[in-house]
Amino acid sequence: MSSGETAFIAALRGLASHPAARGLADDCAVLEVGGETLVLTHDMMVEGVHWLAGQDPADVAWKLLATNLSDLAAKGAEPIGVLLGYTLAQDNTRFAQGLGEALAHFGVPLLGGDTVRSPAAQTVGLTALGRATYRPVPNRSGAQAGDSVWITGPVGAAMLGFEALSAGDTAADTSAYRRPMPRLAEGRALAPLVTAMMDVSDGLLLDAARMAQASAVTIALDPAAIPLPASLPPHRAREAMAWGDDYELLFTLPLRAAPPCPAHQIGAVLPAGQSTLLVGGAPPEGPLGYEHY
Repeated sequence: MSSGETAFIAALRGLASHPAARGLADDCAVLEVGGETLVLTHDMMVEGVHWLAGQDPADVAWKLLATNLSDLAAKGAEPIGVLLGYTLAQDNTRFAQGLGEALAHFGVPLLGGDTVRSPAAQTVGLTALGRATYRPVPNRSGAQAGDSVWITGPVGAAMLGFEALSAGDTAADTSAYRRPMPRLAEGRALAPLVTAMMDVSDGLLLDAARMAQASAVTIALDPAAIPLPASLPPHRAREAMAWGDDYELLFTLPLRAAPPCPAHQIGAVLPAGQSTLLVGGAPPEGPLGYEHY
């Protein structure tokens, strides 16, 4: 049965007929304007869903920017500006401070946006605009049988950070959850080489399955090769693969090609089979990642 999110996106595909929309099956829209290729993305976050109630709004602002820039990274794009959609809170000072820190860190200008008030949970959104540094712009749908599968870094650190933050553990490193780092430089370096690329936001297993489905192939992952935080108990590896919020880049390369940046080979692309995803040679059981039901 499709989730509410999946069913709604399927309904929208009939409206998104412009080639720039890429059939709503990719991380970003890719729009040709004159001699430039623009890459556009929009992400939203909701209090109690994407951040903890009472969490420092400065961290919320950083994460909002970082998650959008991660989508641009998956296209090998260079950020050129952002637009903010913001639901006003009682005190908005810390959010503005955190947004300023993030904009300065990533060298991205704020170009405008909109503010509203609402009696419901606070919702924030951001549209990021980028310039393609390589054409054709990478997508999710180019993986081919015989390719190797790679990821730029470990999965599970955000999960551990969330748990420590929820428990009030001030000694633990929670930065992976609070202030993720989009792989912008890695995305630009990889763009000329990859056959497919996307960021890992909803869980490695779910995002790998999405890439396989878009590419009409099967992706086979080797669980022993998937990088995990050193502090993660081994019995939680499967959980970490489905938790999400990692914002690493998942990509495929032609056989014998090597990535130009640090990365881990975690599997292979096979011809399409009965399952779009194999983990340790078998279709995975249980939830693959986070979906909005």
